[in-house]
Amino acid sequence: MSIALDIVRTYRTPREVLRRRIGSTEREDRALAILMGACFLIFVAQWPRLAREVFADDTVELNGLMAGALFGWVIIAPLFFYTLALLVHWALVAFRRASSGYMSRVALFWALLAAAPMWLLSGLLTGFIGETPATSMVAILALGAFLVFWGAGVVEIAKRSVSVQE
Repeated sequence: MSIALDIVRTYRTPREVLRRRIGSTEREDRALAILMGACFLIFVAQWPRLAREVFADDTVELNGLMAGALFGWVIIAPLFFYTLALLVHWALVAFRRASSGYMSRVALFWALLAAAPMWLLSGLLTGFIGETPATSMVAILALGAFLVFWGAGVVEIAKRSVSVQE
C-alpha cells in the first residue's frame, strides 16, 4: 500500500490502517522511516511561518531560524517520540495489556505522519495570514487529529495484545 493512500484512509479508519502497518513482523527500519518522514514534514511545515517572522523582524535571520527548527524536528523530536512511545508501552504493560514496544512505536509514529498534512496546512496558513483565530483553529485540529489517531492506535494495540494472549 502506498503511504499517501494510507494517510488518506487513516482519516476514515485509523485502526484498520494501523493494523496493516504493524503487520506480522517487526520492522524497526519501517518505524524509524515513518518517524523521520513525519518529523521532516513537520519541519517543512514550519518554513512559511519562519519566513513570515523574518519578514516582520529584520533583526532575525532566516538561516538561524531554519537551523533551529531543523535541529529541533529532525534531531530532538525523534528522541522525544521514542521516549514517549516507551512510556506508553510501559503503561500498557502496567495495565496488563502486554504489547510490544514496536507496536507502541508504530502507533505513535504513524499518528504523527498521518496528521502531518494538517500540520502542513497549519504552517501554510500561518505563513500567509499570520497568527489569527483561524490559524489557531487549524493548529488545534491538527493536534486533535494526531491525538485521535494515536488514541485509536493505542486502543488497537491494547485489543490486539489481549486477543493474542487469550
